[in-house]
Amino acid sequence: MTMHETDAVPAEGTQVTQGEAQPGTADEQVADRSHLPLERRIEAILMVADEPQGAVHLATALRAPVRAVKAAIEALRDDYDGRGEGPERGFELREVGGGWRIYVRAAYDVDAADFVLTQTPTKLSQAALETLAVIAYKQPITRGAVAAIRAVNVDSVVRTLLGRGLIREAFADAETGAINYETTELLLTQLGLNSLDELPPISPLLPDGEEDVFA
Repeated sequence: MTMHETDAVPAEGTQVTQGEAQPGTADEQVADRSHLPLERRIEAILMVADEPQGAVHLATALRAPVRAVKAAIEALRDDYDGRGEGPERGFELREVGGGWRIYVRAAYDVDAADFVLTQTPTKLSQAALETLAVIAYKQPITRGAVAAIRAVNVDSVVRTLLGRGLIREAFADAETGAINYETTELLLTQLGLNSLDELPPISPLLPDGEEDVFA
């Protein structure tokens, strides 16, 4: 049966009256995509998401019932773990911080790490260097907090730094599920430092010697 927009709920328990007008203007209405497999739509989002995605958030984004999203997530996890028709994948779906995210399966961590570390390095962009500096001086810190300090979106930059092995995920906030990032030993090696305590004071490099931006 084709799912109409009035059947989609952003959260469990939310009641929608048949024929009730949906919020938003006509330009904000998204074309019906219910003909596409829900599992694949969720998979596409998880492949590009930097933070764990909760079922309610995914249901809202995809305009699908929460129960259907939860069932699709379980189907994806079974598929990746080889409990379906296909083999076990090199990645898995983990529930962390109240949400779901795709990770390299533990058995293949070494292969993934070796691949990243053996790639020919290229120079970091100015944006990447600035983001790395914020993380280095403020760690552990969330992507949202970095974005607030830099006043720009840092999603792609954080992915670049993760791919270079210069930062890593430290932990997920218990309440929000937001990932906190920290620098790695590789950064210390690249900078020729023994510890983060050897980082130079930041205040002489800031206007009036103030560190409010990093407070």
